[in-house]
Amino acid sequence: MNIGLYFGSFNPVHNGHLIIANYIAHNYTLDQVWLVVSPHNPLKSQKSLLNEYDRLHFVKVAIEGEKKLRASNIEFQLPKPSYTIDTLTYLQEKYKEHTFSLIMGSDSYTNLPKWKSYESILTNYTLYVYPRPTFNIENVGKKVTLVNAPLLDISATVIRKMIQEKKPIKYWVPDAVLDEIEKINAYAK
Repeated sequence: MNIGLYFGSFNPVHNGHLIIANYIAHNYTLDQVWLVVSPHNPLKSQKSLLNEYDRLHFVKVAIEGEKKLRASNIEFQLPKPSYTIDTLTYLQEKYKEHTFSLIMGSDSYTNLPKWKSYESILTNYTLYVYPRPTFNIENVGKKVTLVNAPLLDISATVIRKMIQEKKPIKYWVPDAVLDEIEKINAYAK
């Protein structure tokens, strides 16, 4: 199978993430898109990060019933912080029958030179890059596909802030995720 890996903190997963994952899963030559919950992104602060198991649970309830989308906790068992190249190496060894591609925003693509062994990623993997506001890219490698996905300018940071300010987040996240956030009072502090 050809698997697209969509890495993220998903803190929390929101409708913007899901639209991109669903669009790419159904419009490109991918059999599945795995939403890989990263316990700790080395380029982000861990301070506002909800427990990875809660974030994984949110992703699972968000995509329940979707045949082409899968939640992945593969990085939970790998050393932290999570480096994409290490996860890719592990996945290639564990699932020799699969081909892996990466899904990322143009913001992440422009930051690739900061990633561990980014040259290896560019050389060995196909990248699906969707636009993000203020991160325009023109020069792409031959293994990079620019994705014209419908985008919502939704930020998990803004969602967390809205929760702390006791503002409604209905329509920002799937109803099932909203129910789970409210159930455990996530992000309230």
